[in-house]
Amino acid sequence: MKKGSVKNNRINGEVMRALSVIIRDGVKDPRIDPMLSITKVEVTPDLQFCKVHVSTITGGDSLERSIEGLSRAEGYIRRELAHTVNLRKTPELQFVPDRSIEYAVEMSKKIDELLRTEGQGALNQAESFDQVSDQEPKAEEGQGYGSEQKDGI
Repeated sequence: MKKGSVKNNRINGEVMRALSVIIRDGVKDPRIDPMLSITKVEVTPDLQFCKVHVSTITGGDSLERSIEGLSRAEGYIRRELAHTVNLRKTPELQFVPDRSIEYAVEMSKKIDELLRTEGQGALNQAESFDQVSDQEPKAEEGQGYGSEQKDGI
């Protein structure tokens, strides 16, 4: 089986779904963050190894503690995976931190802050534009863009 093949992608998806249920319902380690997400699963084509990318919304130290708890429960998780997913071999699990959710939350906060400050700046700019436009003289008829000349040219 090739890496990236349809069969390999299907196995990755099945393992990901099974691990989500096993970790959510079966593992009772207090170190594991309740908001833990499995973002990606990579099973090698020979089914020997499986990298499990995990992330938390809170990030930081919580992610490291969660990975430590998952690593300690690897035997239990692997046994439950063998009972849940029918594979020729049950892969060895390696839990890898994925900081993508943490990064997305951080970027979202920065964008919100920027919009808040830009919103204030745009509001102030609009008010100053209104004051300037009240002071400008009005264009007379026949002047400006798009005006037609009445001389018949």
